[in-house]
Amino acid sequence: MKDVIKTSAGDVELAFIGHGSLMMTFGGKVIHIDPYSRVADYTKLPKADLIFLTHDHPDHLDQVALQSIRVTDTVVVIPPVCSDRVPGGIIMRNGDVQTVLGLKVEAVPAYNLVHKRDNGQFFHPKGIGNGYVLAFGDKRLYIAGDTENIPEMKALQGIYCAFLPMNLPYTMTPEMVADAAKAFKPKILYPYHYGETNPTRLTELLKDTPDIEVRIRPMQ
Repeated sequence: MKDVIKTSAGDVELAFIGHGSLMMTFGGKVIHIDPYSRVADYTKLPKADLIFLTHDHPDHLDQVALQSIRVTDTVVVIPPVCSDRVPGGIIMRNGDVQTVLGLKVEAVPAYNLVHKRDNGQFFHPKGIGNGYVLAFGDKRLYIAGDTENIPEMKALQGIYCAFLPMNLPYTMTPEMVADAAKAFKPKILYPYHYGETNPTRLTELLKDTPDIEVRIRPMQ
């Protein structure tokens, strides 16, 4: 299944690979997000012009998938935590803004506020992972990474399309996703990386928020 987002600079084609993995095509370029070999055979997918990694957990930094789609000219954008395993990447820290292959990219923090491991540590501590806002012409797309409904997310403005994680216990409940979406008001909301969480619960929570279109895709 693919969706098309129309922008002032041409169409963005979205392919829903599964889990936290997405593929986008825009302006003849192929963009992969968190490629993960357990959800697709990446040897059969188009090679990447650009790859974004959100953090270093093995379902986001997967060397098998990376090596299948990374070629000599591929640009890889990473948070610092990935730099020891992904040589030659462009490092972006929380809050950084860069232009990469002609795209304006903003690195947004991605972290837990509530959900912790049994030892009391957050699944995703603050300052480690990135979400990314990508500007395609007049449309801004937000891929949140593994995070909860943090203040930095709620402060976002002008987001046309958002991918928000709903994989318990590691990221957000449907209630957290709805809370965040009501704050920054994306036009289109895709729950992704949702595991066993029922995405129709999110649709129910946002049924009285007509300005936000919830699109459910196979992104377990």
